[in-house]
Amino acid sequence: MFKQRVYEYPNRQSAATLFYHDHALGITRLNLYAGLAGAYLLRDAREASFRLPKGKFEIPLLIQDRSFKKNGQLFYPNNTTPPVRGVNPSIVPLFFGNTNLVNGTVWPYLNVEPRNYRFRIINGANGRFYKMRLSSGQSFIQIGNDQGFLRKPARIKELILAPAERADVIIDFSRHKGQKIVLTNSARAPFPGGAKADPNTTGKIMQFRVAHRLTSPDKSRIPFKLRSIPRLSPAKARRIRYIELNSSPDQYGRQVQLLNGKGFEAPATQRPKLGSIEVWNFVNPGTNTHPMHTHLVHFQILSRRPFDVNYYNKTKKIRYTGPAIPPAPNERGNKDVVRVPPGFVTKIIAKFVPYTGNFVWHSHILEHEDYDMMRPLKVVRSKRVRRRS
Repeated sequence: MFKQRVYEYPNRQSAATLFYHDHALGITRLNLYAGLAGAYLLRDAREASFRLPKGKFEIPLLIQDRSFKKNGQLFYPNNTTPPVRGVNPSIVPLFFGNTNLVNGTVWPYLNVEPRNYRFRIINGANGRFYKMRLSSGQSFIQIGNDQGFLRKPARIKELILAPAERADVIIDFSRHKGQKIVLTNSARAPFPGGAKADPNTTGKIMQFRVAHRLTSPDKSRIPFKLRSIPRLSPAKARRIRYIELNSSPDQYGRQVQLLNGKGFEAPATQRPKLGSIEVWNFVNPGTNTHPMHTHLVHFQILSRRPFDVNYYNKTKKIRYTGPAIPPAPNERGNKDVVRVPPGFVTKIIAKFVPYTGNFVWHSHILEHEDYDMMRPLKVVRSKRVRRRS
C-alpha cells in the first residue's frame, strides 16, 4: 500500500491572480504546451470590501499560442531548421505558435453586456509576448499585476505581458452597445525586435460582442485607492548582485542559455538570509527581452537603465548611456516576473520572507528555462550568536 500524501499551501499573501503549471525539469515547455497550466485566484478581505465586478462579470483569460496539424493535433517541432546534427529530437531555441488561444479556444468571442467587466489576464505562452490593445481605442483600467492590487488604478491604452506575467484589468463596455471589439496583439516575436505579428493570425486574440441591454444594473465601482504597498529601500539592502544573462554553445553547437555563466546543475550561488533585503541587477547584453521569474519571493522593480553593450562585451564593465528609467505605473506593485530588455540593466529589490529552503529563479521563456536558464536559490537562517552569561 502506498501512503497518500496531502500537500497544503498556506496562501500567506494578499489576493492575487496566480498562475500554476507543471515544472518537470527539462520538459516544462512540452508539458505546458500540452495543457498542464491554469489560473489560481486568491481572495482576501480587502478585495471583498471593494465593489468590483464579480460572478459572471469576472473572467480569467489565459492566453497562449499554439500550432496545429491538419488533423487538429498539437504541433511542436522535434528539431531545429536545419536539424541539429547528431541529436534527434533536439530542443529548439524558441517556439512561437501561429494561432492564439484563450482558455483553450482558438480566437474565441465573448458575449458581454454594456457594463464593467473584470478580466484576470495571464500570459501562458511558451515564449510569446503580448502587446494588447482594444480595437475600439478605449483604455484598460489596470488594478493589479502578478502579486495583487496596485496602490491605485492605472489607465493604459496598451497592455504588455511577458510569459507568466499577469494583469488584473477592468474594461468598461457601457459606451459600446452593439459593437464587436477585438483584443489585438502587436508584439514582435521574439520580443522586441523579431517578426511582426500577422494581423490575420497572431495579431488577433479574441473578440468581445457587446449587447444592447443590461440584465441587471451595474453597481460595480473602481476604488481610487486599492492598497498600501511599503516600498523596499535600497539603502537597507544587505547585498547587491549583478547577474548577466548570457549563453554558451554546447557540443552540438546549440546555445545553452545561462545566468552568470551557470546552469541549473551548478550549486546555488545566491544564498540570501531570511528576512534580508537584496538588490539584483539583471544585465542583458543580448538581443531579446527575458521575463525573469522568482519562486516564492516577491520583488519590486526599481529601474531600467541603458548601457553600452559593445563596451561591456569587451571589458565586462558597465558603462551607462542614459538615466535610469522608473517602472511604468502598472509595474509598481509587488511582482514575481520582470521584463529584462536587451541593452539595459534592470534593477529589482526583494525581501526574502517568509520561508527558508530551496527555490529556483529563471527565465520564463520555457525553451530557455529548460536549457538551461534556471538557477537554484537557497534562503538560509541567520546564525545567532549566543552571548556568554
